[in-house]
Amino acid sequence: MKQGLRPSAVVGRGDDASKRNSDKPLLQVDSVEASYGPYKALFGVSFSVAEGSAMALLGSNGAGKSTVSRVVSGLIPATSGRVIFAGQDVTGLSAWRIARLGLAHAPEGRSVFASLTVLENLQLTFRRSLGKEAVGDALAAAFSEFPRLGERQSQLAGTLSGGEQRMLALAKVLAVPPKLLIVDELSLGLAPIIADEVFERLDAIRSRGTSLLIVEQHVGRALELADRVVLLFKGQVSYEGPVSELGDLAHQVLPTQGSPAAGEQDT
Repeated sequence: MKQGLRPSAVVGRGDDASKRNSDKPLLQVDSVEASYGPYKALFGVSFSVAEGSAMALLGSNGAGKSTVSRVVSGLIPATSGRVIFAGQDVTGLSAWRIARLGLAHAPEGRSVFASLTVLENLQLTFRRSLGKEAVGDALAAAFSEFPRLGERQSQLAGTLSGGEQRMLALAKVLAVPPKLLIVDELSLGLAPIIADEVFERLDAIRSRGTSLLIVEQHVGRALELADRVVLLFKGQVSYEGPVSELGDLAHQVLPTQGSPAAGEQDT
């Protein structure tokens, strides 16, 4: 872990809120390693996310960000180390068992059924996760949180804009307010105005008590929301600490912290 960093000019919205958060860890990642076949992706990664906080997990392409999120949510196994969530050792548990403990994962991509309408996507998810009797209330909550989805509930999900599909993917995983929400590259490919709207929704979700682990290449938006930062470099933690102490390290290891590349924007 690197020391002696100069204070960053970027101070996240979470900095003041972090003083009110509990110091109790909701998520602990302890010396986790992971591999894809013979290729090792993570090397002794350790960090923690406190209850009520927002952690930004940042790094350049290939640094291991998405691998960390998949290990935490049970989508791929850790080869060593431990993951503790809500006081329980969840290392090696299946994804659905971890989800039942209160962890929701919105993975990279849009994760919607393109041939179904917005309403059908939500009904299918809510019936499975909540039961038939609770679908009506869950739909009302989803459309209140994401009004644009209510306006387009009869539209096929595959014809929505990129930003609307991301909102739909978020609404699906928020059927039951989770203790921790992992969001993986939500702004990828979105026009800036749409990405801002998605991050406003994350801020609202966080204000109601859900902790966030934000995996993101667009550093500015993530740092505005986060209390603390974990920087990954080649599968290892190069910095963990407050946003205000990040300094210039981000510029050294995050070459893609600006706007989406030309040709990637989508509204």
